Amino acid sequence: MYIPGQRWISTAEPELGLGTVLRVEGRGVQVLFAKSGVLRPYATDSAPLVRAEFRAGQRVSGKGIAFLVERIEEREGLLVYRGEGRELHEGQLDDEQSVSQADDRLIGGRTDPVQHFELRLESLKRRAEARRSASWGLASARIGLVPHQLRVAGIAAARRPPRVLLADEVGLGKTIEAGMVIARQIAAGRASRVLVLLPDTLVYQWFVELLRRFNLNFAIYDEERCEALEQSGSDANPFDDEQLVIADFGFLEHNPKRAQQLLDTSWDLLVVDEAHHLAWTAENASPRYTLVEQLAAATPGVILLTATPEQLGRSGHFARLRLLDPQRYHDLDAYLAESEQFQALSHIADKLLERTPLAASELEQLRKAFEGDAMLQAGLADTTKPEHSRDLLAALIDRHGTGRSMFRNRRANIGGFPKRLPVWELVEAERLDEIARQALLAEFHADVQQPVPVLELDYSSDPRIDTLVALLDRYPQDKFLLICRSQAKVLALEEALRTRTGAGIARFHEGLGIVQRDRNAAYFAQPAGARLLICSEIGSEGRNFQFAHRLVLWDLPLDPDLLEQRIGRLDRIGQKHDISIHIIAAEDSAQHVLARWYDEGIDAFRTSPADGRELLRRFGETLAELAEEHARGDDQRDQELDVLLAETQAAHEQMAELIRAGRDHLLELAASRDLHADELAQAFRREDDDPARDVFLQRLLESFGIHAEELSSHVLLLDPQYLSTDALPGFAEGPVSVTFARDVALAREELPLLRLDHPMVASAIDLVLSNERGNATFMVDDALPPRSALLQAVYVLECIAERGLDAERFLPTQPIVTAIDTKLTERPSFQPSDGAVRKAADRTIEVPRYRKFLTKLVPPMLEKAEAAASLRAQSSMANAVTEARETLDAELARLRALRAVNPSISEAEIERLEDERSALLAALPQARLRLDAVRFVVSPDFLALR
Repeated sequence: MYIPGQRWISTAEPELGLGTVLRVEGRGVQVLFAKSGVLRPYATDSAPLVRAEFRAGQRVSGKGIAFLVERIEEREGLLVYRGEGRELHEGQLDDEQSVSQADDRLIGGRTDPVQHFELRLESLKRRAEARRSASWGLASARIGLVPHQLRVAGIAAARRPPRVLLADEVGLGKTIEAGMVIARQIAAGRASRVLVLLPDTLVYQWFVELLRRFNLNFAIYDEERCEALEQSGSDANPFDDEQLVIADFGFLEHNPKRAQQLLDTSWDLLVVDEAHHLAWTAENASPRYTLVEQLAAATPGVILLTATPEQLGRSGHFARLRLLDPQRYHDLDAYLAESEQFQALSHIADKLLERTPLAASELEQLRKAFEGDAMLQAGLADTTKPEHSRDLLAALIDRHGTGRSMFRNRRANIGGFPKRLPVWELVEAERLDEIARQALLAEFHADVQQPVPVLELDYSSDPRIDTLVALLDRYPQDKFLLICRSQAKVLALEEALRTRTGAGIARFHEGLGIVQRDRNAAYFAQPAGARLLICSEIGSEGRNFQFAHRLVLWDLPLDPDLLEQRIGRLDRIGQKHDISIHIIAAEDSAQHVLARWYDEGIDAFRTSPADGRELLRRFGETLAELAEEHARGDDQRDQELDVLLAETQAAHEQMAELIRAGRDHLLELAASRDLHADELAQAFRREDDDPARDVFLQRLLESFGIHAEELSSHVLLLDPQYLSTDALPGFAEGPVSVTFARDVALAREELPLLRLDHPMVASAIDLVLSNERGNATFMVDDALPPRSALLQAVYVLECIAERGLDAERFLPTQPIVTAIDTKLTERPSFQPSDGAVRKAADRTIEVPRYRKFLTKLVPPMLEKAEAAASLRAQSSMANAVTEARETLDAELARLRALRAVNPSISEAEIERLEDERSALLAALPQARLRLDAVRFVVSPDFLALR
């Protein structure tokens, strides 16, 4: 029974220290871990809590006093400890107390097999190592290690808090960058409540990306969900029911009550995609912009995503930047003037990068920019010298204000993309009768609507099927991805192809459950699996099919960004082949007109146009009208179509030139100067090549009855038939296929990538460490000298601090192992022999028979072990303090230097970092030791002596 005031310990998170029961309501209990600043709600029937009960002989402390407990009383459900003439109520206990029963279990003869002790110790060591890494929270993410993405995510995730605009060009992975920042912020404890706001068309894509790539289970909120929560009898704000929330703007715009509830709750991190749709002018702001503005003002972390080029609306970028920092970006005219200045300096930066001599006017611009800095002024004497050009370029980058808030990468700079090769698969117009033409027109009309209306489709006599079958036969060794507009088309295509080709076919559409879609995608990914995967538009969202290089476009979306999404399933960094884009269309049909606009107007089949949405806004209505009229055989429309294509091409070239001329190279270079630019890349390099870890993970899961069977190279089937607990997540639907190889996980998105931060593995480690299994063991070691005995004691060093400080990057919860012999001498190099560990399972030792000498020997040996562990703990804490001081001092020095030349660095940002430094330097030396496990090791003849 839980009673307010009682002290409890989280077995899943013992590093939080002692918690205090605040309130008990119905089937829930709230526990406050004051020292670490964490309030946890638990279900009373499944809470991972153990009562903090101390026994006689143990030391307790609180209210500035400490004593050995002599007796315990209970008053109204609360414990009162008495000893040495003093009294301490359990509510008065310090939050840091050592609560361990490992020594009791050993002395009482209640020991476990040696392999459980070994697993427990290795779990502690590996978790500590993983927790220190900058990749913690991302190691198990299904992401390719793309340098520019790692750089952006590493810099943004290290901000306190991150308030950034991700403005990479289309196809460079802004969603992945944002996901990495979200996952890292959550794992580091800097964010627990995250809100993602999106247009409704992106909700599912983001949900899938966050779940499949980052193992983050967000809840999708709509009116139905909110009403269900309210009807459950709760008066609470429905948005308080989940920590991780996805909502679409349309739902909120049509329901002011929900929008206000969203504003009334608190968030740690706000993410907004398609931020260029947030309309703003100096005179007026759209409701959508106003909502985000209010949320951004009340939320510490904000991430905005947009691919719209700055040159197509700098005032729009200003509108987004003022959401991030309204004090810095408060005057549009000042921002535009500053942008013009840095655009001019950007051309100079290009020359400095190439060490090209500067013109006199350019040198004068630099003299003005570096006024007052004698060292930089001296470097202007010869800007072609490597040391001068390097220092001048670095100084320009440091002074670039927007570079602190906005990240921009370009496909041309990143490289690594394949060529796109459009292949026209046209059906001759003569093969279509009037009925077929009208069917194609009706299909086109349905395709350009949103949502797509239900349309009865029959492709059994459609000549385009002949073209598709011939295409499959032409390349019998290749796999084909076909994406079309709707589920109805997927089913109609499958039906028409069933008797026309011997190629294996898989389907993928929203009518299938997630598990079935995964299976079908896996069948397509297998070398001997399906050769053709037929997808509805959902297949263009968030999936990676880059093992294939042939894309079939059965139809075309009207939205250029959606076409880019389709091509982007194959056109990805790391693709090893050129992409063949097969455009199947009937000559002179509406689909053919749209394809020509994409090809001749905006060159979308060969390039990734950044201005597609803008061109659609200008010409989309005329395009749709001409396509329909053209399909009806109106000859006069041919000339109008040629005019439209020429106008689109001219506008596209004009905008492309604007983008090239206005390119801000300084913005692209800004990330290279950040202290955190390469942290993630280095961390992943260390993380991914560790075969010993993979062996450990198999042993860890096998300890719960999970049998691992190798299905193929780097793929394991985890069978839970003999699973010993229901607390291990991931096995509700039976066996699970997994991999330890990143490249396999990228190719097969249904396979979890197992690392220590994967929820399944993290939960398994928590289960190992949260119960007493393996915390006391007894073994015989033939390699010990005669008449020898040692006590191995495993202490855990824990820093109890506010989670948002992320103290574990400097001092993770870690084991300190000491060995003491019967002469109370420390044996620092002792390790049981490998042979003894292997033989331990075959040796039966009746430990209770030796309770008498264990009772006599263990307490003094343990006292000595604690003293030795304390010395090593002091050294670890001192090292952590030194590392934290050096790291944060370097960051502060860098920020203060930037503050002197760059107004984007606010005094508040520096103050936050100073506060973090002070809090960490105060918390790290207060880390505590907790006895976790003991092992008594004896020589064979030692037992005979007893």
